[in-house]
Amino acid sequence: MMLCRRIDSPVGPLLLAADNNGLRHIEFRENRHPADHGGWHGGDSDLLRAAEAQLGEYFAGKRTTFDLPLAPRGSDFQVAVWRELARIPYGTSISYAQLAVRMGNANAMRAVGAANGRNPLPIVLPCHRVIGTDGALVGFGGGLPVKEYLLRLEGALPEVRDLFSM
Repeated sequence: MMLCRRIDSPVGPLLLAADNNGLRHIEFRENRHPADHGGWHGGDSDLLRAAEAQLGEYFAGKRTTFDLPLAPRGSDFQVAVWRELARIPYGTSISYAQLAVRMGNANAMRAVGAANGRNPLPIVLPCHRVIGTDGALVGFGGGLPVKEYLLRLEGALPEVRDLFSM
């Protein structure tokens, strides 16, 4: 059974969902790719409380990594991309091109971007740390203001290069 719980955060309410396998979803109020909530039940569990506590610590600047059982569902490729997201250190950002190279295919930027956009566990699997090659903030399911907030919180907001002054 999927239990869900809404929590408050500095980026607005977040909907957390988990089952016996682990944390499955973190959704923003405005989510580009919301999950099917059929079969979800409002409730509480040790895992949901732990996720809320760790997210609270993250937003307070006291946590840089998460220690939660995660159970995202997706294609093998999506899950591989999401695992790679977990390897991007706090306080840093990489480009979609760099992420594609890490995935073993420099030409897979669009596929990597699409998988990144379907990440069901944003913040914990830090898709906000993936930016455009020029440093621009692009493509975030929770909206670009949220992405900017998260990168500022981590001290990782890149300077956008002015292509006309080079």
